[in-house]
Amino acid sequence: MGMSKVMMRIGLSIMAAAGLAGCGLVDNGTAVQYGGMTFKGASEGNKADRAQFVSTGGPVSASIDGASRAAAYQGTVYCINVLGTSDVDWQIGPDTPQGQMPVARDDVVFRGRCVE
Repeated sequence: MGMSKVMMRIGLSIMAAAGLAGCGLVDNGTAVQYGGMTFKGASEGNKADRAQFVSTGGPVSASIDGASRAAAYQGTVYCINVLGTSDVDWQIGPDTPQGQMPVARDDVVFRGRCVE
């Protein structure tokens, strides 16, 4: 295969990926689809103990179930990225009764520890 064909395939692949990202079919991995809606999330580790983290998901006003799934997803992704495990010991997490889940700025807030 000639160099121009390789460059053309690379260019087309980049354009296709950019097009899909622009229409919302692909995102940067921080969103969860639930019930036809998109729920954003984030996670942050404890600087003193990287196994400890806080993850968030929302908006709770749209669906606490969707927000909770987004927060759980973010916590699991955090553990995979930081410690290479998907095992999480949740202090506040998906099994917490909905009425006891802390909410801040329309996001549910989970706390957990990655289990090595």
